[in-house]
Amino acid sequence: MDQLDQSIIELLLHNGRISLKEIAQAVNLTSPAVSARIRHLEENGIIAGYTVLLRAPQEASQVESLISVSVKPGSHQEFMEFLHDTPQVEQCYHVTGAFSHMVKVRCRDIPQLEHLISRLQHFGSTNSQIILSTPVERPMQPIKEGSIHDL
Repeated sequence: MDQLDQSIIELLLHNGRISLKEIAQAVNLTSPAVSARIRHLEENGIIAGYTVLLRAPQEASQVESLISVSVKPGSHQEFMEFLHDTPQVEQCYHVTGAFSHMVKVRCRDIPQLEHLISRLQHFGSTNSQIILSTPVERPMQPIKEGSIHDL
């Protein structure tokens, strides 16, 4: 992947609906050349897909929470099935530290969150944090080479 590919990816990350013509003008290539580069990035798995990001309506009664779970040995498969079958679960991360998993959930209210936490406690100990706000949220960016001082 060269600098032109990086530039194309950055343009697509900024605006996933940008036209080939606009990309071509920005990177000084022809539209067919840009199309071929994008196809190559897709075929090599660098561009894994395209999506629309939806924001949930900001209802006063919605509660988002991060729940750390220390899954008991032998319960992992059942735990994963529970997560997949629970619509309030938005994401699950397998993490290091005192807990084995971090689960992000969105519930309609505190009683629903409390019920979900009690069900998760079947799989092991939990620790919960309610999300008050999201001051920084950005789409995934390509990792650029450089030193830690570039941060």
